Amino acid sequence: MTKDKEPGNNKSAPKSRKHPAKATDDASSVAGKGGELHQRAGGNYPPLTTSQGIPIPDNQNSLKANPRGPTLLEDFILREKITHFDHERIPERIVHARGTGVHGTFELTQSLAQYTTAKILTEVGAKTPVFARFSTVAGGAGSVDTPRDVRGFAVKFYTREGNWDLVGNNIPVFFIQDAIKFPDVVHSVKMEPDRGFPQAASAHDTFWDFISLTPESMHMVMWIMSDRTIPRSLRMIEGFGVHSFRLLDAAGNSTFVKFHWRPKLGLQSTLWDEAVKIAGADPDFHRRDMFEAIERRDFPEWELAVQLFTQEESEKFPFDHLDATKLIPEEMVPLQVIGRMVLDRWPENFFAETEQVAFCPANIAPGIDFSNDPLLQGRLFSYLDTQLSRLGSANFHQIPVNAPKCPFANHQRDGHMQMAHPKGRVAYEPQSLAPDSARESPASGFPSHATPENGDKGRIRAESFADHYSQARLFYRSQTPTEQAHLAFALVFELSKVAHLHVRQAMVGHLRHIDADLAQRVADGLALPLPEAPPAAAPVQDMAPSPALQIIGKMHDTLAGRAIGILVADGSDGALVAKLRKAATDAGAGVKIVAPKVGGVTLADGKLLPADGQLAGTPSVMFDAVAVVLSAAGAQTLSKEAAALDFVSDAFAHLKAIAASPEAQPLLDKANVVADAGVVAADDPKAFIVAAKTRQWQREPTVRTLP
Repeated sequence: MTKDKEPGNNKSAPKSRKHPAKATDDASSVAGKGGELHQRAGGNYPPLTTSQGIPIPDNQNSLKANPRGPTLLEDFILREKITHFDHERIPERIVHARGTGVHGTFELTQSLAQYTTAKILTEVGAKTPVFARFSTVAGGAGSVDTPRDVRGFAVKFYTREGNWDLVGNNIPVFFIQDAIKFPDVVHSVKMEPDRGFPQAASAHDTFWDFISLTPESMHMVMWIMSDRTIPRSLRMIEGFGVHSFRLLDAAGNSTFVKFHWRPKLGLQSTLWDEAVKIAGADPDFHRRDMFEAIERRDFPEWELAVQLFTQEESEKFPFDHLDATKLIPEEMVPLQVIGRMVLDRWPENFFAETEQVAFCPANIAPGIDFSNDPLLQGRLFSYLDTQLSRLGSANFHQIPVNAPKCPFANHQRDGHMQMAHPKGRVAYEPQSLAPDSARESPASGFPSHATPENGDKGRIRAESFADHYSQARLFYRSQTPTEQAHLAFALVFELSKVAHLHVRQAMVGHLRHIDADLAQRVADGLALPLPEAPPAAAPVQDMAPSPALQIIGKMHDTLAGRAIGILVADGSDGALVAKLRKAATDAGAGVKIVAPKVGGVTLADGKLLPADGQLAGTPSVMFDAVAVVLSAAGAQTLSKEAAALDFVSDAFAHLKAIAASPEAQPLLDKANVVADAGVVAADDPKAFIVAAKTRQWQREPTVRTLP
């Protein structure tokens, strides 16, 4: 691999730029060179200004040194907009408010010494403490765990060279290309300010209005409408650093890198109906799942993998890797696994750690550097600014969960919540009065890549950012037919809640650029005539499908980390229950006994079997597969119980394996369970284990109608 020394800034792209999307009542909308929408003042629309009344010429692009260059600190419009946004919530986070944090360790298994001087990425076998926080994005701290939403995936590495925060999501791309639009996308998806709802849901007019006028979001829309955003467990999600970063070797040579987390348990998601019912049964489902896994020492684990590529290689990509709405397919740049993270300790105090932890993409180890991604450039400012408001002081780094575990020294003093006790008269540098005062360290200090920049300063989107549909098409066409059907269903569900017809029409128009069949399915689901597609800012490319983007195709053939529920009643066969429990636990699953009463049941042999959950409070949505072991009398009694009928019928509708004793058949019949490959005899544990490892996808067309 040849390392890049002089990155170029000019990438070729078609020069024709037309208006990508248009609101029905706006006659002054124009397209920018990068395909973004600009809505101009005039008529009933007053000029947009700063809070000081200064008219804003461009609300879509931050001020950059050149079209693909870094964002400039002088951009007072960006800084004011981001600063006000950062301070909107007191005291919870503006986004990612509902989180789950866990301590653990990271161990490097493959050195990247060829590419970087960062010790965290070069010292094989070294174990580094970490704190990971998983979160939803749109909801507040009191919302539920299971909405259709992006999941935050942030990891703080307490390295020997200072804290490194790898702040990402479970999706590798984002809605917008430029950080100046971040307040807008978040304002659109959060609860509508005039009514205070919806909470933790994107199915409302303001969000889809913004998206319909922001074609660059179409790739992210495919991801959020996929099953990726309704995960079965936080232990079964991927994580992505989203942006391109740089690795720097001792000579200052640069190699671009993208970071990926891959769960040891593999990917698994819920069905939409299942996610809705889980939210009612247990709003803390993901948090509880993580807690219980650690309590039983079934520690969650992820591999850290990287994609490495040079400037020269990136120039051959059919997209711009500095565009955060794009990913690099694994088939184009394969992943290299370099380490593993194991999470093994729950916080001792949830508020002190999970709530007060502060992540910032600007916290980075020497040997790792930033790219000119304009979304990343804005995040470097925004995160630190947000912490000052949320945690109340510039000294938030002294909170134990935020403090580095390596020595640190500087000349920062005083301020609200100062807990340290710096000594001596010297709080400045250079100085000659204190022989032990900290000084700069060129040998070990943080180096920045000497990136040549050229081009004119201005608010302009790079031409290479103008293709908004090709990767959305790539994602959709890479899914299995089942996943495509779920995605179409999600779009119909979301857009059905949008009251404004022109917004629904605009969204379906965008879908025509992504896939004609998808657009028709969604239009049919909304009873809409198929609208015209808006002009595309760049030609839409057909890229080779990437199976790595699937969930179903990547599911591991295992029960490890999964949960099995066994429904029992008085008179159940204890030997059969024990046989099923042993088979499931031997396969790596956790098992819970569910009974009509929490005190348990009396088995056929007269022994008491304690219950782990009461039937009405422990529905089958809590499990990956279920077994029903009943006596004839027990089946007759439970056939009259709505909770028992729901337990069985939901398991069947959610495509789960069901093992049943012969005496339980009347309950299955009344719950409309039809025999198929996933409905097996309880006295055949091997068949049950095989069926329980996956959803019964062939059953889905028989239990629900999808677009």
